[in-house]
Amino acid sequence: MKDAFTNILQSIGEDTERDGLRDTPARAAKAMEFLTQGYSQTLDQVVNNAIFESDSDEMVIVRDIELYSLCEHHMLPFIGKCHVAYIPTGKVIGLSKVARIVDMYARRLQIQESLTKQIATAVLEVTNGMGVGVIVEAQHMCMMMRGVQKQNSSMTTSAMLGTFRSDINTRNEFLQLVK
Repeated sequence: MKDAFTNILQSIGEDTERDGLRDTPARAAKAMEFLTQGYSQTLDQVVNNAIFESDSDEMVIVRDIELYSLCEHHMLPFIGKCHVAYIPTGKVIGLSKVARIVDMYARRLQIQESLTKQIATAVLEVTNGMGVGVIVEAQHMCMMMRGVQKQNSSMTTSAMLGTFRSDINTRNEFLQLVK
């Protein structure tokens, strides 16, 4: 990957031997490994058995989980927040594990629509809950820095599974609480 970044810098006309760029290919490779570390993680590793017995059957919401991802089209960042809710059926997931699930999928190349669905499907799989709702709100650098260059635009996506899809009251409660 270091050689690839050297080639990219040279292709844009930079001198990779100058002071400011001498170590850039190695730093960029290390940064890319970090930004895409979700490929080397599995759901089981991330959850790490942090599933606990509970008699709660009321909605659990984790709001404003910041996320940083790279779009698969331009490999430019999209940055935003994620709201995750589920209704337990005898088991709850450790609070930090919800954020770790968001990070695992965000640290892969994809589109926001896919990211939202992946998070919802994973939380449903892990909790075996009655339903899951996920909302992702993000700003995309590919739309802000290049192309149409719209600085104040943002994108909102949602995925509603189980009772969040079939019961309008459950969905509305979630939407109201994350407003």
